[in-house]
This record gives sequence, C-alpha cells and structure tokens, in this order.
Amino acid sequence: MKRQTLAFAGAALLALASSAHAQNDPLAPTGRWSANADGHAPVPPMGWNSWNAFNSDVDEEKVLASARALVDTGLARLGYRYVNIDDGWWLKRRESDGRLIIRTAHFPSAATGKNPSFRPLTDRLHAMGLKAGIYSDLGRNSCGQIYTPDFKNQPEGSVAEREVGLYGHIEQDIRLFFAEWNFDLIKVDGCGVRGLPEDAPRVRSGLYRALPPLVDMQSLGASDVAGVRKLYTEVGRALRVHSHGRPYVYSLCLWGAGDVRSWGKDVGNMSRTSDDIQPLWGRMLTNLDTVTHRALYAHPGSWNDADMLFVGTGDFDQQHEVEARSHFSLWAMLNSPLIIGYDLRKLTPELLAIFGNAEIVALNQDPAGNQAVLAYDSDEVQIFVKTLADGGKAVALFNRTGAPRKAILTAEQLKLLATSEVRLRDLWSKEESSFRGDTELVLAAHETRVFRAGGTRRLADGLYLSEQPGRINPAVDGVPAPLPDPTIHQSITPWVGTRGGGEHVQYGGWGGAEADRAPFGKLLRIAGKPYDTGIGILAGSRLEVRNAGFSRFNAMVGVNDSGRPSDGPVVFEVWGDGKLLARSGAMVFGTPAEALQANVAKVRIVELVARAGNGAVRQPTPQPATWAEAAFLK
Repeated sequence: MKRQTLAFAGAALLALASSAHAQNDPLAPTGRWSANADGHAPVPPMGWNSWNAFNSDVDEEKVLASARALVDTGLARLGYRYVNIDDGWWLKRRESDGRLIIRTAHFPSAATGKNPSFRPLTDRLHAMGLKAGIYSDLGRNSCGQIYTPDFKNQPEGSVAEREVGLYGHIEQDIRLFFAEWNFDLIKVDGCGVRGLPEDAPRVRSGLYRALPPLVDMQSLGASDVAGVRKLYTEVGRALRVHSHGRPYVYSLCLWGAGDVRSWGKDVGNMSRTSDDIQPLWGRMLTNLDTVTHRALYAHPGSWNDADMLFVGTGDFDQQHEVEARSHFSLWAMLNSPLIIGYDLRKLTPELLAIFGNAEIVALNQDPAGNQAVLAYDSDEVQIFVKTLADGGKAVALFNRTGAPRKAILTAEQLKLLATSEVRLRDLWSKEESSFRGDTELVLAAHETRVFRAGGTRRLADGLYLSEQPGRINPAVDGVPAPLPDPTIHQSITPWVGTRGGGEHVQYGGWGGAEADRAPFGKLLRIAGKPYDTGIGILAGSRLEVRNAGFSRFNAMVGVNDSGRPSDGPVVFEVWGDGKLLARSGAMVFGTPAEALQANVAKVRIVELVARAGNGAVRQPTPQPATWAEAAFLK
C-alpha cells in the first residue's frame, strides 16, 4: 500500500510540475543563469578605499598618494587597481539643475569652471593603469550625514542642496558618474533609506527631510525587502545604460539588512553581508561569519563582500602580524573583495609583505571563483577548503580563540584519497610537507595557516557539486521568510559599546542553501546514513548549475534527518536546458536515499528542483532536501 501511495504521489506531482511549468511557477526551470552577469567582476575586485583610513576627510592628495603607492610597490600588478573615493567628496547638489557639485577645495583638479568635474582625476588614474571608484547612497542623504555628522566635509547649503544621494536622481547621477566623469566602480550605501523616519532627531530639527525607512536592521519583518531591492535594481539598470559598454563594478552596501545576503548576488557585482568592520578582532569575526555559510551565493560576477580590509590598523597592525595575516587570509579564501583600507602613505615593508603575498592573492583571484567551503566548523577552530581552477585545493585552518589550539586536517576534508600522499605548501612560511590520512597542526592564538594541497582525488573522473560553488546559483532556496542567522559572532559594536542589552541576531540568511551541510547548519544525513558531501537545501527550491563539459550527473537524494515526518514528501527533479531529464519518487522522512542519475552531455544549465510533495511552491516549514554525493562526471 505504501509503494502504491508513493507511486500515485509521484504521478500527481508529474502533472503538477507540468502545470506549474506552464504557469511560470518560480520552481519551473528556465534553462538560464539568473545570478548577476552585468558589470565586470570575473574575479573579486581589488584595490583601495578611502573610508577606513580617512572617513570623510578625503582629498585629492590622499587619493593620488594611495594610487602612486599601489603602482610603485607593485601591488597594482597583483590586481589592486580600483582607487575608490568614499563619502566626503561632495559639496552640495545645485538646486537650479540638480547637478552634484564637487568639493573643489579638496579636489583642485575638479575646478573646471561652472561645472566641476572628476574627469581630470579619473583620466590621471586611468593613465596610471588604475580604475576609479565613486561613492553614493540609495537615499537622499549619505551615511556620513545621518550617522557621523561630526565628521568633516558634510554637504552644505539648504535642505535640498544637502540631498546628495541617488533617491530621485538615479538617472542623472549615474549618467554624471559614468558617462561624464568616467568612473569604473560605484559603491551605493543604504543609510538614506534607513535612518530618516519622521521622528528622527535630524528630521525634527529640519536638517533633513523624512524618508520612510525601507530597511530595519533589527527587524526583517519590518523591512521592505522588495522595495529596497527595486531601488538597487534601478541603479543597476542605469549603470547598464550609462556605462556605454565600458566595464564597471556595482558595489551594494546594505550591510546584511533587508535579506540582501540572499538577493544581492542577483543585482550587483559585490554585496556587503554585514555592518561596518572595525579594527577589532571581535568585529572581524562578526563580518567573517556573515559570509562563511554563503558559498553558494557567490559567483564570478557577484561576490559576497565582508567589507574592506583593516590590515595595518588596531588589532591588525604590524605589531599584530598573526591577526593581520589571519584577516587577510580569510578574506582571500572566502573571495571577499580585497579592498585595502589603510593609509598607504604609511605602508611598511611588513604590511606590504601581507598585502603583496602573491600566493594568497592568487587564491582570491582564482578564475574558478569558488568561495571556500566550511569543512569543519566550531567556535574554536574552523577549516575552509576551496577547489581551484587547476583542480588543486587550498585549505585554511583558523584558530578563532586567544589560546593555542590543535587541529587535525584529513584527506577526506580535502576530498582526496586517504590512502595516497597529500602534499602541502604553506603559503606564509613557504615550507613543503606531506601526510597520509590525516595530520595534526598546532595553531597559535588567532592564527590562520593556509596551504596549497595536492593529492589523488577521491572522485577521479569528475567534481562533487560542493567543490564548485561558483557554478551553482540557488535561484530559489525554499526559505519561506527570511530569518536572522544566530550563528554570527555577537561582538561589541564600537559605536554603542556596552550600552543597552548588547548585540542581537539581525542578519538574514538563516536556512539557505549550503555546501556539505543541510540547512540550518545540520549534518547531511538520510535515514541514519551520514554523507560528507552534497548540497543541502529546503524543499520548494531550484538550483541552477553551470555544466563545464561534464556528461553525467549523479546524486543520492532524500529528506534530511533534520526534517520531520509531518512535513510531507519531497520529489527531486533534474532538468537540462529546460527539459526534464530525471525525477525521483516521492521521498518521505526516514526512507533511505534514492539514486538519481541523468545524462547531461552538451547541457549548458542543469537545474535541480526539490518540490514539496503536496505541490505547494512554499511551505511554512519545508522539509530539508538533500542532494547527497551530488557530482558531475566526465
């Protein structure tokens, strides 16, 4: 009777799937890649930004000195090419025509008559072989105006003249920045759509106009996710028009609010996953944690951005070399853009050796674009592994604590054969070593050890999907409503200190798709059998996978043991360029995994769909669906 019921459910789902496909259901395969492909960020952008070093006290001399340092030290040759002017460059918005006016007292080359222009400066940067970046805000007013009004170089004039943000001027400002001033990158903050409700003190005082907030850092439910995404999408459309075919980078800076960790990949080239980093170990951990479980949400063209580097300052200065190396190594492994936030006029040989470690930089710039996946996770030690374009591996072992820790690295964590020799090259010490099976390493307090690793692959004729997150896009991840992520380190925020009740869980993204883990950080396990590789996601989901010349797809599929019997069956489907290739039976909680195979030869986009057994696209409590041992084979 049970087999008959499952067969009937499978047949019913076949009809439902066909009907849903015709009705443009979000789970209906499209045969195309939907993550952002506009702009130009095939690898994470690298360069320098003025904010961490100077806040809003930025001027032409500081910008050019930093540019010269990138060139003279050879950092530009390594890839550090973007020179980004952050908040503090503007004087006002001219009321007569809405044109933004540059603070020419600080940028003298911009004094070009009635209409000041950054074109002389961008031309100069381009002549040096560099790229130029500019800053704006999604609202009417900038972050500096709203949250740091005591900083220098605030916009001047009437209420209207001080409204220097993009809101109401998207088309005009983007045309100015890219078609006229010739910038190559724009960072778009979101403070203006966050900090000016009717009861804000600076609104009541008449300093600024109210703008109903679209995002609430402490409440995903109170955030207008669709509204803020729409504004960022409008900026992206204007960039496509006014870049006139020139390469550009679109940097979203919504600091993890408004569930941007889920959709930023679809809109921009890099997207901030967290609030501002600070030169403090605890804040670095917070920013790191907003990225570590998001490997499937970053790809060539759309990167997770854990914020700018603070190497050289505070807990990461040259007296804290271990911490500085850790900060840099982790950002490189996780493909966060390497944007220096240090006053490069003060660059020392010791700091240059960190920024200029070519082998570490190469991990960040690897063309495969695979963000490192957590192979081991704890509050004390974490192990990150990434697969490189040449088929090799990189691995980082990170000690989060202030005391030495022992860590065991295994061949299985690298997806290499335990019976064969595994070769390691330490990318800081340059020492070579090898092991079989496993090896024990001692990590100093706050230390990260980074290695290139080679050996005999466990999967000889293909790649596990979890080894290639840069080719996987969770177009629909099944999360019914964004939830705050409780796994992120709750550090002391310098701007609040220990006032109030402390940091609260605030960043959306909990329950999304994961590599080598089930949703919510659970073990991949089906009917009591654990799996150490696969993709974990919720039912009601659709994964887009770019196929790089493989001919077969194999997986073991089923409901993860972190689910519940009452949440119903799941049907797994494999589609190739919009055509159904394979479908499982209706899998229920507690039943063993079923093998699912498909011929994907000459298929460009493979789509993996996990449907709820009752036919609903979204469920209040969807089952965790496991694509265990999912792999492409030659």
